[in-house]
Amino acid sequence: MKFVAVSSCPTGIAHTYMAAEALETAGKEMGHEVIVETQGSAGSTPLDPAVIAAADGVIYAADLEVRDKGRFAGKPFVDVGVKKAVHDAKAVIEEAVEAVKAGPPAGGAAAPVAAKPAEPPKKAGAGTRIRQYLMTGVSYMIPFVAAGGILIAMGFLLASIAWPENGAIEVTAVDQSVLWTSFDWGDLQHWSVLLFRIGVFAFGFLVPALSAYIAYAIADRPGIVPGFVGGSIAVAVGAGFLGGIATGFLAGFAAKWLATRDVPKAVRGVMPVVVIPLVSTLITGTVAILIIGPPMSAINDGLSSWLNGLGGSALVPLGIILGLMMCFDLGGPVNKVAYVFAVTGLANAGDVGATEARIMAAVMAAGMIPPLAIALATVLRRKLFSEAERESGKSAWLLGASFISEGAIPFAAADPIRIIPASMAGGAVTGGLVMAFGSGTLAPHGGIWVTPLIGQPFLFLLAILAGMVVSALLIVVAKNIGRNPQEETLEEAESVEALMHG
Repeated sequence: MKFVAVSSCPTGIAHTYMAAEALETAGKEMGHEVIVETQGSAGSTPLDPAVIAAADGVIYAADLEVRDKGRFAGKPFVDVGVKKAVHDAKAVIEEAVEAVKAGPPAGGAAAPVAAKPAEPPKKAGAGTRIRQYLMTGVSYMIPFVAAGGILIAMGFLLASIAWPENGAIEVTAVDQSVLWTSFDWGDLQHWSVLLFRIGVFAFGFLVPALSAYIAYAIADRPGIVPGFVGGSIAVAVGAGFLGGIATGFLAGFAAKWLATRDVPKAVRGVMPVVVIPLVSTLITGTVAILIIGPPMSAINDGLSSWLNGLGGSALVPLGIILGLMMCFDLGGPVNKVAYVFAVTGLANAGDVGATEARIMAAVMAAGMIPPLAIALATVLRRKLFSEAERESGKSAWLLGASFISEGAIPFAAADPIRIIPASMAGGAVTGGLVMAFGSGTLAPHGGIWVTPLIGQPFLFLLAILAGMVVSALLIVVAKNIGRNPQEETLEEAESVEALMHG
């Protein structure tokens, strides 16, 4: 028999292609032809309509909604999760054979026919679907994190060479207009500013991309516009990536609801290009500005007043509090309040031993912990993380070392209940230790690239190491507690992958 298949997984990376290879290999061994369309993170090449027309049946090995499913209408099909295709491709093909033998349903409408009625394909529950939507947003956001973060880190690296004494300070202070008014191709300082600024621009899309592709996973293309707009507003009102998640779900469900409305025939043609994006964007933007925005502003003002009231009378407790804040929302309002509190104090710091300089060092060190801890956790217990997460963990080393807390956002967005508390614990340890050690810095950014400018540099690095280890161990422990079935099968899936490729 001839089958066409579609494979996809939440991240669109490892399991999407593992399932495709498993189905094709099993098909050959069983004497059938299986042609698979992989709908992964690298995009997909649609199956030739002639191939679909010649197929006896269809196999959906997908954890996400199959794009353009109408192409397969009228064909007998089986609908299984991507992991079943990875683990037992032959059984999936046997089900497809039985479905073909049973024939298409009356009227030619596509409906699933199970080879084993006692074990029908299970519909994903609400929790699973929410995770799928969230992971779709995360998978599209990861390239922005990697590209932007690494460019910023490269900018800091070149700046430390171009300005040996205070490169991390200079690269952020240079007027960016120099890039289009008097750029010198042979000037290393200009190149460091160029890389830094491009990275900052790329980072500006993190939350909008997360929001847009959560909405896309829910409502397909109609969700992209309100999702991007909602994510951009979340950034503008200081809601961070948590606000971006909220606007993504809001935009997606608003667009999906509008798309299912029964409207007059004369309006149907303009629904996808005018009505749905217009109304869903209006709804999402209104909620983001009027409902999400005011609490964020109140949080910012309240936290700022609270920190200013604490002052520097109890430095170790203050360091712990700042460490907790820096690791809570990774660029959101709480994180930003702590960072701005530290930066504004630098104006009164005379040297690296001043209280204000110690506050800045505690904030910088604590902000490095989430990506560094996650990077370490992916090394300590690889099988607790997906292939996509392990790849992101590699870049998280550089991002964390460069004080780019956003490097942890893909992990925190996908699993906030485990990642955020564990990161906060390590951040608190680091913030408190930096204060206790008396390390200080006048540089507002730079991570390890400004180590020569830090008072007590070895103790500063020791505090980072301690917090990183604490958070990494807590992440590993948390990942082992209450693991869901998908996570429990990662180890088995990787074994299958190793056999298939080697």
